[in-house]
Amino acid sequence: MEELVIRDADVVDGSGAPSYRADVVVDGGRIVSIVKEAAAAGCQRPTARRELDADGLALAPGFIDMHAHSDLALLRDPDHSAKAAQGVTLEVLGQDGLSYAPVDDRTLAEVRRAITGWNGDGDDIDFSWRSVGEYLDRLDHGFDGEGIAVNAAYLIPQGTVRMLAVGWEDREATPQELDRMRLLVADGLREGAVGMSSGLTYTPGMYAKDAELTELCRVVAAHGGYYCPHHRSYGAGALEAYEEMVTLTREAGCPLHLAHATMNFGVNKGKAPDLLTLLDKALAEGADITLDTYPYTPGCTTLVAMLPSWASEGGPEAILARLKVDTTAERIRHHMEVVGADGCHGVPIEWDTIEISGVGDPALAPYVGRTVQHSADLRGEAPWVTARRLLIEDGLGPTILQHVGHEENVRQIMRHPVHTGGSDGILRGDKPHPRAYGTFPRYLARYVRELGVLSLEECVAHLTGRPAARLRLPDRGLVREGYRADLVLFDPATVAAGATFEAPRTLPAGIPHVIVDGRFVIEDGRRTDVLAGRAVRRTPR
Repeated sequence: MEELVIRDADVVDGSGAPSYRADVVVDGGRIVSIVKEAAAAGCQRPTARRELDADGLALAPGFIDMHAHSDLALLRDPDHSAKAAQGVTLEVLGQDGLSYAPVDDRTLAEVRRAITGWNGDGDDIDFSWRSVGEYLDRLDHGFDGEGIAVNAAYLIPQGTVRMLAVGWEDREATPQELDRMRLLVADGLREGAVGMSSGLTYTPGMYAKDAELTELCRVVAAHGGYYCPHHRSYGAGALEAYEEMVTLTREAGCPLHLAHATMNFGVNKGKAPDLLTLLDKALAEGADITLDTYPYTPGCTTLVAMLPSWASEGGPEAILARLKVDTTAERIRHHMEVVGADGCHGVPIEWDTIEISGVGDPALAPYVGRTVQHSADLRGEAPWVTARRLLIEDGLGPTILQHVGHEENVRQIMRHPVHTGGSDGILRGDKPHPRAYGTFPRYLARYVRELGVLSLEECVAHLTGRPAARLRLPDRGLVREGYRADLVLFDPATVAAGATFEAPRTLPAGIPHVIVDGRFVIEDGRRTDVLAGRAVRRTPR
């Protein structure tokens, strides 16, 4: 007898097709049968060792977070309700060109320092891996060999690869260094990575010229992966930066997935149609493009990322050394406040939009939840003085919310047929962005039920079937017989994000059951002790 039958569910199957009522039978971690309109037809209904009454609930494929920063969180927190409770059953890690594989001893120490604001410094993690394959094996092993909370796929981080081959210098790679980068990317793809990411406003990845990126994208394409860039500007040069990535990947013959594809800052208010026109033209000409967004207007990153790239050359210790020299710090301030630093997307920084969301040093906790401008006003000093102090005293650790988005742009971009959902959720900090805990229920509540921006079927397709297709996963992302039983049951009438900017770690409502590989990770609204997640490796060509 099969393990589980989900009775009388309203199946939203992830394809965008109309929903239907059915009994869905799960066994051995897969969907083994779907009996449509079983009760109304009066047929012999399927039975199983366990029956779950899903009357009034929607049954969908588990949500796929196309942009996650859980690279260490999945190894630190077996509960991981931040994502599991949202109905997320797969996260894509290795984002923005900086993560923890491939590394050697030197670069591991450097990358830990560089992205401590994203993931903490990792002093609680056993960094037993160095290669991509070893990291994926570590995810498989998880906690005591049992696995992790949800599944995870991995992008090779181009910035980390450049760190290994070139270092932190702002210069072109030599032919030998480029050959080494090609080899590192190919090795990572053979070991199971689904593609390559870049953070082209983060050092050292931003020092790569287009020719270098094109050569690496050729390797990605040859192995059946995709390129996921955080491109060179989301501000003053946003459209040019998008076009650069489209042109580059078409030359390389590489699929393109645009990370957190927003149009931010005052210069881009109302300009989402310009981006969509650019993408539609490329798609009509045969380009393979998808994108992800989060359903909020503020962004989230680290304070150090706002600095001009010249101030970041050489790595974390060099940054701190520059910040401690008054004359150099004044040059940094001038670039940020007057010129418009490339780290701040070419737009002069507005300190009243920069809210401190987390710090590593508890003594700096009073700054959290305030803008840099507010804290500076309270101290009677210029905002750069406050920002500089925070960077130095917290060892480059502060994370920020950046209030620079536009609601009309968010809505127009999420309607596009190549759109997928990604949280870009940073889980660290006293006051993290609520998107880490609320992205997927917020799509269903605010943009489906309340505003009608998307139909329920369209929205679920954006969060499941479409991302699975981009990841080339042949048996995930749809409710189909033979597919993996990664499933979420939610109430369309009550599903809602609990997370707010005031209480960002509040769990969602209206998602009573989440199933990974046929096993309940959320049951009756509570996290079980099941660790059914594993590394999901690229499907070989």
